[in-house]
Amino acid sequence: MSASTQDREARGMNVVGHARCGTAPSAPSRIVRRPSRRREILRRLLLPALLLVSLLPQARADIEVHDDAGRAVVLQHPARRIVALSPQLVELSFAAGAGGRLVATIRGADRPPQARRLPRVGDAFALNLESIVALRPDLILAWKSGTPPRQADTLQRLGIPVYWSQTNTLESVARTVQRIGELAGTPEQAAHWVRAYDARLAALRARYAHQPPVRVFYQVWAEPLMTVGGPQLINQAIHLCGGVNPFAPLPVLAPTVSREAVIAADPQIIVAASPNARALDAWTRFPEVSAVRHGQLVLLNPDQLPRMGAHVLDGVAQLCQAIAGARHMQPKP
Repeated sequence: MSASTQDREARGMNVVGHARCGTAPSAPSRIVRRPSRRREILRRLLLPALLLVSLLPQARADIEVHDDAGRAVVLQHPARRIVALSPQLVELSFAAGAGGRLVATIRGADRPPQARRLPRVGDAFALNLESIVALRPDLILAWKSGTPPRQADTLQRLGIPVYWSQTNTLESVARTVQRIGELAGTPEQAAHWVRAYDARLAALRARYAHQPPVRVFYQVWAEPLMTVGGPQLINQAIHLCGGVNPFAPLPVLAPTVSREAVIAADPQIIVAASPNARALDAWTRFPEVSAVRHGQLVLLNPDQLPRMGAHVLDGVAQLCQAIAGARHMQPKP
């Protein structure tokens, strides 16, 4: 029998053997299996999804925070070069753990002590835009009640993100710290400060709740005579301490009032936060006012409550103590 004949017979026996066992013969090794149509469809469907997943970390890297002007502030990465355009925003940046990222501020920002080394790029009335742009900031912190709005808008049009802050309530101070922490990539440090702040604020509220009311005149400025209106953080502090501000119904931050209106309100304590030791001397000419009659003309630390910065609760505590002192001076009914 020739070799070719033997080979054909062997292959035939192999086929018969598989048939008897109910199995198919093994495919020759030279045959290559091709992907099924189903697998190809799945591959085409999954590929775009996989590409989308690969892009997710980049999308999540964006930081978006809404400021007190209602604007969305979006950063591609945490801010590394920050310009703070008010003294309180400098303080709150340090509270948020972002003090080391400040590259400039304005005149008057002197707390904490490290802030005194920062370059100055203007004041509350005018900014040096060229100096700011030259610093290549990736975030501007602006104060809604003080920063020149047109100049800040110019910086925004130049492509520099601007966060507008308005700390007009005690709660907004903590909120600002938390948001600065998010923008600067220091949310843990900011959250730690906020927890301590919230706990102290709650303790002050509990301590002075349900106290007999005391009429309070808070003097912002002597000439012209100015006080605090309803939207002011200081008005909220007066209320927290059990005080009553007779000018709270006025819907402006710092209304001008007449001396006659103050005398008619008959405050039991007159308060000013001023470095001028004689800021309240003019009131001594009006002994008919309860505050003057009982010696309740009180000067507070000007670097705490009025600044509305990181030490604002120190100022609130000082104000509450002063109001409590006036409360005890009142004749018992």
